[in-house]
Amino acid sequence: MFKDRETPSELSYNSNKDRLIIPEYGRIIVDYINRAIQIEDKEQRNQAAQYIIKVMGSFNTHLRDVPEFQHKLWDQLFIMSDFKLDVDSPYPKPVPTTSKYTAQKLDYPQRKPKYRFYGNNILNMINVAKDWEDGDMKNALIMSIANHMKKCYLKWNEESVDDSVIEAHMYELSKGAIDLRKIEDSLLATNNLIRVNKKQNAKLNQNSVLQQQNNEVGYTRTRNSHSQNASSHNNNNRRANNYANNGNDNSSSSSKNYYKNNNKKQK
Repeated sequence: MFKDRETPSELSYNSNKDRLIIPEYGRIIVDYINRAIQIEDKEQRNQAAQYIIKVMGSFNTHLRDVPEFQHKLWDQLFIMSDFKLDVDSPYPKPVPTTSKYTAQKLDYPQRKPKYRFYGNNILNMINVAKDWEDGDMKNALIMSIANHMKKCYLKWNEESVDDSVIEAHMYELSKGAIDLRKIEDSLLATNNLIRVNKKQNAKLNQNSVLQQQNNEVGYTRTRNSHSQNASSHNNNNRRANNYANNGNDNSSSSSKNYYKNNNKKQK
């Protein structure tokens, strides 16, 4: 039964077609533009371009009649046609050199330092410190970098660290340009740096707890407000029902009295 059916010899996939310049309009608009380019009569080309602009504007109906948006649509029409469409535009035609823009490649840091617990910023700071002139300012900068290295090391290894380890790492990372043994100042004590790390961690934990509590309070407030609104709505419905029932009772009693009086008069 399948032999009688016609099967396509080749399937057309979008991955095999040209890359869309403006993907938001799809390939149908691109096909319309390519057909309009092949039209020989200029008046018919202009009509086809007007029709394509209307279809493109239907994607954003709230902006379709805005003059600035119309200008944008005409520019996109010429860009998608690769500036091959020769039609009369109510706006100045864009220039190919100004419309094509290639974004520059963003360089990401690909360095993989040997001591990752220090980070790449420490390497940048060490390179800056090497270029400074010798003096008290350079020594102060080197000691601040070394103390920060020691603090980072203690975050990675919470037990303890010897100053000789920091000195060796500084000498290695600076490629022998900085030697902490030649500086008279000493590094900060390990206990003080551990306290600083603990204070920072405690502050972060406290902020997270406070944020969680604020979220819970906000949730309970909204929940209580919704429950209050629901209860007030139910009370209003009860009052309305009671009022309607009382009204019906009064009307029924008044009608009974009316019929009793009329019967008495007839007798």
